[in-house]
Amino acid sequence: MDLKLLCSLLTEGAGVSGACHVLKKAEELLGEYASVRTDALGSIIGTVGEGKTHIMLDAHLDRIGLIVTSVDESGFLRVDKCGGTDVRVLSAAEVTVWGKEPVYGVITSTPPHLSKDDDENKAPSFDSIFVDTGLPYDKLKKIVSAGDRITIDAPVRSLVGTRITGAALDDRIGMAALIRVLDIIREKNPPVKVSVVFSVQEETTEAGGRTTAFGLYPDEAIAVDVSFGTAPGVSEQEAGKLGDGAMICISPSLSQKMSEDLIGIANEKGIKYQTEICPSQTGTNADVISVAKDGVRTGLVSIPLRNMHTQAEVADLDDVEAVAQVIAQYIIKKGEENNA
Repeated sequence: MDLKLLCSLLTEGAGVSGACHVLKKAEELLGEYASVRTDALGSIIGTVGEGKTHIMLDAHLDRIGLIVTSVDESGFLRVDKCGGTDVRVLSAAEVTVWGKEPVYGVITSTPPHLSKDDDENKAPSFDSIFVDTGLPYDKLKKIVSAGDRITIDAPVRSLVGTRITGAALDDRIGMAALIRVLDIIREKNPPVKVSVVFSVQEETTEAGGRTTAFGLYPDEAIAVDVSFGTAPGVSEQEAGKLGDGAMICISPSLSQKMSEDLIGIANEKGIKYQTEICPSQTGTNADVISVAKDGVRTGLVSIPLRNMHTQAEVADLDDVEAVAQVIAQYIIKKGEENNA
């Protein structure tokens, strides 16, 4: 499947932390390659292959968004963030409220003519964020309740070349990379058991990565997530370059050997990569996967992303492909070692 189309399909719909049960499309796409089940928390798990080595591949399913805190009698929805939503970019955004039925809305914005002099220099608080659906209170309260999730509407669109932009690229493009891994290894059919996990609640508690790693207890695991991409105001020391390939992480919370082996594979196969240094923890599911039960050897490969946690995230499809290639080649080589 075309990689941009795959990313588009996976970013559609809801799936804010704690409400990922609606993402049937992810199950369908994974089900084309693997036998699929959903665990108690809602993480989607697909398993392929057999062999003495069991490798878990993880990309988180949940996206950031908003949660309804109350339905105001004036007809507006009061909200708060669910995950690390950036309040600075919410004004006037288009949204979908996932109530008993989807409801289109917009986030209110104070006209500049009516703003106070000091408003320009400070970000709004969630106390001042409301959603306007156009519905009167008596109709709205029948459809929307406190606790319903809200997503920002921003479908995947193409920029110049291989760049795409949209909401929920974090971490649906990681999921796309893992489906691409299964596509690559299907022909080789390496003697390795591979469990692909689309985990829930990474944006809030990392619960899905924690529980699936405990339940599967693989020999090794590779987490795939997004990381910071260079942009004005973001230095190269803090981020990776879009188009420069997979970001292979080196961190004390990861397996040094796996990081070195992933780098070795990338060099051997001519796959574009860059290293990412995390001097403590990685801030991804890799941290909790690595300490499941009595420990799981874990690596982390990331995709550079601009404007993270906004509705205008930007990624390069070539980097998504590079992530898929380096992981697929790692699995294929592991299978060769198993046969030796």
